Amino acid sequence: MTFDTVITNSHVILPNGMIDKNIVIDEGKIVALTNDIPQCDTIINADGKVSLPGIIDPHVHYGVYSPIDEAAVTESKVAAIGGVTTMMRMLRLSGSYKKNLDSHLIASSTKHYVDYAIHASILHKEQIDEMGFCKSKGINSFKIYMNLGEDIGHVYMDMKPGEKSLLEERVEINSEMIEKIISKAAQLDSTVLVHAEDYHMCSCGIRQAKEKKKDGLAAWSESRSTESEVKAITTVSKIARNASCTLYFVHIGSKAAVEAVANERKNGTKIFVETCPHYITLSYDSQNGYLAKVMPPIRSSQDVQSIWAEIKKGTIDTIGTDHVANRVKLKLGGQTVWDALAGFPGIGTMMPILLSEGVNKGKINLQQLASMTSLNTARIFGMYPKKGIIQKGSDADIVIVDLKKEQKVSAQQLNGFSDYNVYDGWMLKGWPVKTIVRGEVIAEDFNMLSKPGFGKFVPRPVSS
Repeated sequence: MTFDTVITNSHVILPNGMIDKNIVIDEGKIVALTNDIPQCDTIINADGKVSLPGIIDPHVHYGVYSPIDEAAVTESKVAAIGGVTTMMRMLRLSGSYKKNLDSHLIASSTKHYVDYAIHASILHKEQIDEMGFCKSKGINSFKIYMNLGEDIGHVYMDMKPGEKSLLEERVEINSEMIEKIISKAAQLDSTVLVHAEDYHMCSCGIRQAKEKKKDGLAAWSESRSTESEVKAITTVSKIARNASCTLYFVHIGSKAAVEAVANERKNGTKIFVETCPHYITLSYDSQNGYLAKVMPPIRSSQDVQSIWAEIKKGTIDTIGTDHVANRVKLKLGGQTVWDALAGFPGIGTMMPILLSEGVNKGKINLQQLASMTSLNTARIFGMYPKKGIIQKGSDADIVIVDLKKEQKVSAQQLNGFSDYNVYDGWMLKGWPVKTIVRGEVIAEDFNMLSKPGFGKFVPRPVSS
């Protein structure tokens, strides 16, 4: 029998450690881990580098500042360059999912380089009754934005496919809506993702900071205090506990928020926690300008150290980028931090950041990296064992990384929609050199080898 591909001479990262085996691939699946080199059409000599499960980025915003039929191309290209093999879109849909979801699915279907899945944001009460419809379409996770309400209840929705007009809406996420969303998700056996900031506390904090003429990222952090995160975490956890619903807290980046989650876990709430690369690399006392403005804000250098400590302890489950595909002209559209747009690109730099600042500095090992960037995400969101692991029968989603490769970050080299990167100019050690999706090498050393449309939608939960 002749197989499609064999990856030779790599250190293969499994959940229980590293092995030196050849990876045999056929028809998009891993069919064996072996010392032999069976007859095959293609041999990929990894030359002593490391083979990791392809990254599953659970937290990506694209289709907001350019339509999905364009954004899927640009952002999945950056994802592939960065070693991401599956990207999970945070869909913010205006109006009815029953009326408008299919157009997004169709527009996406021929545009991705990598595989993709979707979380559905529930932003209006009418959408709660459509959660079952979303699940019938393979969307089995729903997002609540507790930060939206009062005078900070404005949000940009995803553009309509084929159109380029920004869609801004007013949103008011109240306790009644939260209870209904969580109750419905529990009935559907679906996970609820939570942006945990209390909008009332944030609204008051921003108003007070503006009145005092404060500016900068430190003022932004102070205005959206860690106490607002704690209040939101405590409130929603009690609701979820009573409903027997699983929560997934997105972008947790402060010591106070982590401690609040730990307390709610002790109370019996089933909780998963995500952090982001910027919360373990950036702080308001180390950044100039407003490029790193994000919600929740980057915190203090002490918070950065605390999040690394939690990663080491294993209390944080996943790492997502909270990638926002925007441009610097829109990002810095005013004179103060209050005028700047929140969010920035990050999907292309997650793996090199974690390799350079984590693995190569001894803060995490490769097994932890693989678990947090792939295996845990696949398990939480219903993609395991199809995704998230290098084992027989799983999709051949693999990223080969060179731990010794040094490269300066450049937005131009990543070549996505965004024309800047918060890590521009950083010299990072450890980069992906080959990204393989279902057995096909789609990216190699910043070059694309595949075409848009190779990436497929991953309905969840998936069968093995």
